[in-house]
Amino acid sequence: MRILVVCTGNSARSQMAEGFLRSLDQRLEVHSAGTEPAARVDPQAVAVMGELGIDLTASRPKSVERFLGDRFDAVITVCGEAERACPRFTGPVTRRIHLGFEDPARAEGSEEEVRAAFRRVRDQILEKFREFYESEMKGAL
Repeated sequence: MRILVVCTGNSARSQMAEGFLRSLDQRLEVHSAGTEPAARVDPQAVAVMGELGIDLTASRPKSVERFLGDRFDAVITVCGEAERACPRFTGPVTRRIHLGFEDPARAEGSEEEVRAAFRRVRDQILEKFREFYESEMKGAL
């Protein structure tokens, strides 16, 4: 099963979702991309995922443009802006799904307050994607 997770910058939410899906089932082929890819994965995302044993240190933001001709069983947007800006795919896409989350990179405050925002969004992503995997993907593999 091929999955593409899309957000605007591909620097936090989509990277975390990709990491979670990969950790849930090695049979999934998971990619993530951004409509306007950032220069790097947010260090806070790398740190909070590392707390759960998921290593994002080698991850790099990618443009959704490179995947437009590919086949996907699901294209999942994780932010409202990406849902609105997600281009048309020329390759076959079985399902387009939106699972929205707030942008933890917009959190303000001390370093610990920002880290707490990343942890909160990470945990929401984990819960929502685990539910999605159990209800929509696991039986189809």
